[in-house]
Amino acid sequence: MMKQSVDLIIEARWLIPVIPKDVLLEYQAVVIQAGKIIATCPILTAHQLYQANEIVHLGEHVLMPSFINLHTHAAMNLMRGLADDLPLMPWLEEHIWPAEQKMVSPQFVHDGTLLACAEMLRGGITTFNDMYFYPEATAEAAIQAGMRANLGLLVLEFATQYANNAESYIDKGTQARDVLKNEPLITFSFAPHAPYTVSDETFTTLNTLSAQINIGLHTHLHETITEITQSEQRYGMRPVARLAKLGLLGASTTFAHCVHLNAIEIQLLAENGCSIAHCPSSNLKLASGIAPIAEYTKQGINIGLGTDGAASNNRLDMFTEMRLAALLAKGQSGDATAISAHQALEMATINGAKAVGLDDKIGSIEVGKFADLTAIKLEDFNMQPCFDVVSHVVYVAEREQVSHVWVSGDLKYHRPTYSAGIYSSIEPQELVDIVSRWQTKLDTFKSIN
Repeated sequence: MMKQSVDLIIEARWLIPVIPKDVLLEYQAVVIQAGKIIATCPILTAHQLYQANEIVHLGEHVLMPSFINLHTHAAMNLMRGLADDLPLMPWLEEHIWPAEQKMVSPQFVHDGTLLACAEMLRGGITTFNDMYFYPEATAEAAIQAGMRANLGLLVLEFATQYANNAESYIDKGTQARDVLKNEPLITFSFAPHAPYTVSDETFTTLNTLSAQINIGLHTHLHETITEITQSEQRYGMRPVARLAKLGLLGASTTFAHCVHLNAIEIQLLAENGCSIAHCPSSNLKLASGIAPIAEYTKQGINIGLGTDGAASNNRLDMFTEMRLAALLAKGQSGDATAISAHQALEMATINGAKAVGLDDKIGSIEVGKFADLTAIKLEDFNMQPCFDVVSHVVYVAEREQVSHVWVSGDLKYHRPTYSAGIYSSIEPQELVDIVSRWQTKLDTFKSIN
C-alpha cells in the first residue's frame, strides 16, 4: 500500500485531545498537512499509512492544544510592575491612565505586544483576545510572532492619544478591521472598555455594528463592588441589568472578570449564552474578589481563562491561571470536586476558542482543525512520579516545561535542553532593545509623577 505524503507527524508519549472530554491517549501521532490535523492515531499506524517530510519524536512529553488567553492587554507588558499593590480604580486613575496618556503610541503598542507574544509563546499560548489602543500595531506584532490575535477594537468616551471620543474610536476600529480582515491570524471584536466608561448610546451603536459586520463584543463587567455601587447610583440598576436592557447579552459577547454576580445575573448570562473570561490572578492582585466559577459552570456558562495585562498580573502564564482557577473554586465553594483538572484545561483551551468564535478551528486536537499545539516535557525529576498526566499539567507543570509550540503546524517556539528557548521569528536582541528603550522612558515618567 502506498503511503500518503504529509508535512509533519508529531509522536507523543501522551495526547490530551480535549475533545472528546476527559480523554488521555498514549503513544499517539498527530498527522499534519497544510497546517491542519488530518489524523490522530497510534504511532505504529501512522508509520504504516503516512510518509512525512518531518517527524518530531516527543518521548516523555504530553501533546495538547495550545492555550487561548481570553482576556489581556498585551502591550501593557511594558508596564509590568509599574504600579503594584493598589486597588483597581486608584491603580487606573492615578497611575495607568496617566502613563498611557503620556506614553502610548503605535510603537509602544507594537513593542509591548511583541514582548507579550514572546512571553505567551514561551508558555504555550498561541491565541490571545486583546483589548487596547492602536490595533494595527498589535496585529503587526502578533503576525511577526506567528500568533493568533482576536483584536478588541477599544471604545471609550474620553479622549486619549489614540482617539478623541466614542465616534472616533469606532471609526478607527472599523478602519483597522477593514485593513486587516484578510489576515489569516487576525479576528476581531468590538471592545467597549467597561460600563463605567461607556454610555448607553455607544453600547447600543456597538451592538448594532457588531451584528452588521458579524464580530463579537468584549468588555469588562462586574469586576469590583465599587463598579456595581456606582452603576446603581447613576443608572438605578446593576451593570448586568443595564447591558441586558440594551440588548448586549448574547453568545458572541465575552465579559471579563464577572467577580460579583448574583443568582439572577448568573441565570441571565447562562440563558443568553454569554462567555466569561475568568482572570483569577488579576482579581486577586487588585483585591477585586474571587469569582464563584463553580456556580457559573454549574449553570452552564462558558468559562475561559485570561491573564489580564501584565500591569495587573505581572505574568502572562496560563499554567498559573489554570491552577488558581481550580484551587480557588474548591476553596470558595467548599467542594474539592468543584473544578477538576480536566475542566481547568478545557477553560484554557476549547472554552476560550468558543468565546472568540474559533472553536471549529482551534482549541482541541481534532481532524480538520488547525495544528495549534503545545508539548510539555514531563520527564524532569521535579515532575515525578506522575500518576495522572492531566492533573500534572494543571497542578504541577510550569511554563518552563513547555518544549515545543506550533501554530498551524509551524514551529514557533522550542526549548532545546539547556536553552532559554528559540523563536522562529522573534530575535532575542529585539526584545532586549525594547525593554531597555521603554524602561528608560517609563522610569522618567514615574520620577516626574
